[in-house]
Amino acid sequence: MFDQKLASSPLVINYNPEPKPEVMNTGKSVKVQATHSSEIKGGPLTGTYKLEQFHFHWGANDKKGSEHTINDKMYASELHLVHYNTKYPNFGAAADKPDGLAVFGFFVKPGAKHVGMKEFTDIALAAVRDEGKKVHLTTDLDMKTLLNSNTSKYWTYLGSLTTPPLYESVTWIVFKEPIEMSDEQLHELRNLRCGSHCIVDNYRPPVPLGDRIVRASFK
Repeated sequence: MFDQKLASSPLVINYNPEPKPEVMNTGKSVKVQATHSSEIKGGPLTGTYKLEQFHFHWGANDKKGSEHTINDKMYASELHLVHYNTKYPNFGAAADKPDGLAVFGFFVKPGAKHVGMKEFTDIALAAVRDEGKKVHLTTDLDMKTLLNSNTSKYWTYLGSLTTPPLYESVTWIVFKEPIEMSDEQLHELRNLRCGSHCIVDNYRPPVPLGDRIVRASFK
């Protein structure tokens, strides 16, 4: 069911620079671990949620890759920023709780070079080309630069993680406006490897909405 019902309060994003974060090729995606106090609250959330990590899903080409679709449209990639509810002591304790997690989803489309991700895509991804490789960025990462310019328009629903163990613990917040990455930046994602194979199409296909209600922060 789709219900364009405004969130009760504005979404508040308090992101701080991440000091030289670690980038890792997990064999299924690329993950950047957060260690500082970037937090979100408001909107559909009850309580405060702390950023744990971010990662990407992408396709073998620009016509597929996102885990969410809008009017059956799929984007080339989707950026996920994963947060946990600070009422729990850590991410592990929160992961399986009904109100444990909140995930930002940003669609990614080909376009202008994403300047905020320049070192991440241009240097770090080459250094972690192979599964299990890790590297720290040489400069701090301004987390705010990962977001698009309009974070007031989004869809939200209660759902699950998209990778095992698929806990039904996620408040999803999927933003209307996509971010852009250049062809070269998307190519670097598709060049990551697991064994002898490139990591591509690492997205969960859309599943039926069922009885979940999708709400929008806009009319």
